[in-house]
Amino acid sequence: MRPSSPAAANEDPRHVPPAHGLDALMEAAGDIAFRIDPSGLIRQASKRAARLLGSTADIRSDLRGCALSTLAIDVDQPALRNAIVDATARAEPVLVEARLRGGDMQAGDMRVGGIGDKETWFELRISLLDGGPELLVVGRDMSTQRATEQRLRHMATHDALTELPNRLLLSDRIRMVIANARRSGQGFSVATIGLDGFKKVNDGLGHPVGDAVLRMAAGRLRKTLRDSDTLARVGGDEFVAVLPGTFNDAQIKLVTGRLLAALQSPFEIDKHTVYLSASIGVSVYPEHAEDEVRLLALADSAMGRAKETGGARTVPHRQRQPGDPAGSPQHDISLEAAMFQAVREGEFLLYYQPIVSSRTRRIEGFETLMRWKHPTLGMVPPVRFIPIAETNGLINMLGAWALKSALVQLRQFEEVARRDLYISVNISPRQFRNDRFLSVLDDALAFSGTPGDKLVLEITEGTLMVDPAHAESILGKMAERRARIAIDDFGTGYSSLAYLKRFPISVLKIDRAFIKDLPESSKDAAICNAVLDIAKHLNLSVVAEGVETEEQLDYVETRGCDYVQGYLTGKPMSAHVALAALKEDLYTELLPIDPRAGTP
Repeated sequence: MRPSSPAAANEDPRHVPPAHGLDALMEAAGDIAFRIDPSGLIRQASKRAARLLGSTADIRSDLRGCALSTLAIDVDQPALRNAIVDATARAEPVLVEARLRGGDMQAGDMRVGGIGDKETWFELRISLLDGGPELLVVGRDMSTQRATEQRLRHMATHDALTELPNRLLLSDRIRMVIANARRSGQGFSVATIGLDGFKKVNDGLGHPVGDAVLRMAAGRLRKTLRDSDTLARVGGDEFVAVLPGTFNDAQIKLVTGRLLAALQSPFEIDKHTVYLSASIGVSVYPEHAEDEVRLLALADSAMGRAKETGGARTVPHRQRQPGDPAGSPQHDISLEAAMFQAVREGEFLLYYQPIVSSRTRRIEGFETLMRWKHPTLGMVPPVRFIPIAETNGLINMLGAWALKSALVQLRQFEEVARRDLYISVNISPRQFRNDRFLSVLDDALAFSGTPGDKLVLEITEGTLMVDPAHAESILGKMAERRARIAIDDFGTGYSSLAYLKRFPISVLKIDRAFIKDLPESSKDAAICNAVLDIAKHLNLSVVAEGVETEEQLDYVETRGCDYVQGYLTGKPMSAHVALAALKEDLYTELLPIDPRAGTP
């Protein structure tokens, strides 16, 4: 083999004797080591370097006279050559990373630019030898570290179950497709695919079978799409397909039809045959939105409508029409994005509305109410953000925070009041169904050090009746923790008297709808009387909500209602104001006057 550049006159670079004292150094230094001249020709290679590139002793001599850069793969050669030049010119060590080629080879098989086919990452340290002008190159094998980094990057951007891109990588892919679409002027679509009835698989056959179904579904969907398309799993049984160049109705119908068909065939898993269908929602760039967040949200909303209207179909996003409700999807999307920002910025607050004794007007407890103080919108009503939080799952985090914070606040309330109080916290349907709810409850009780009997958990009738068997089990475990259960807005939901006997309920809260027209409305009066009579015989406490006048208070008190809650006895207030109300309440109790003489 001839050297890749001319050597000094009358000198064969392959036979330059090694510098004195370098042999031991080169064999001890790093994983590989080379002595090279300023032009980059190898004068000497360590035994480890020879073993990397071949399996015979002759390989070592064949390396002499070969340009070091030719051992690197083509794309890394320029960086290696530049590093050699820099180390020579600057007279200080230079670090460079490069992939060197190697593999089992026979003597005489060395060839410039064609050394083996195995690539190994090395960090090379290039420095001048004392007295120069030759350089010492010491390399550290980085292949294990690189492999670990690559594996971690893959884990961060891919779903562990299906190996599909996850939400993080999906957002990046959509942004790339948007950039290409802007340059080309050609639109594209985003399709959210949700499996219909997947919960029955996990519940009936177990999660291992459910996971197998998801893997098979991912494989079928992937085979249906083109290489230029992106398929991601974004959680649970939902997938998202990004379809470049697919933007008109005919194209969307063709592609989504194939996706639906791919999932209609039965899934054969562990002697089980599973039949599923899918619902698909579609948004189109730029017709519906021009950023990835809104495109995904609109497609997800359309998929929800597909499920609500029977499933097994494709529903495109529909632009808001005149006469549609004010809460348009676009508005909800913007609000949803702001909600996640609000969590990071600590914009959510807790307010407390007094629950007072109807007889003495003394504060007995507080209902905890969540508020959102937006920097530009001001106080956002719960009716606007709670349904969104319930849909996107944020309610689980917010609910856990509210429960823990309220129990901690109760301790301060009791210190000021100098007596026992209780705190009432609303539990949303999604919280109640969450597998971790009991753990969240235990954590909040332990963290605050509050006994369970000072906590009232408010649950709506509808939440209980969606799955009565599950409700009975969870309520029983809540009662084991001594927490009391209140039925919120009693009389406006299922109003099944059977659950009053079946479930461990302690408190009924009469909805404000039956209070606001008292005492004039005979029908409302009859309903309130019936509820109070039932509660008396079942030994349940009753709270009348929405009490705003003295006449309403007098009516419910004379008929045996224990507690009232409403603007008459106290609006929702911050913790600071609630503490002031408790101080005033305590002062009033010490005065020898009629407790009905004023309101807190």
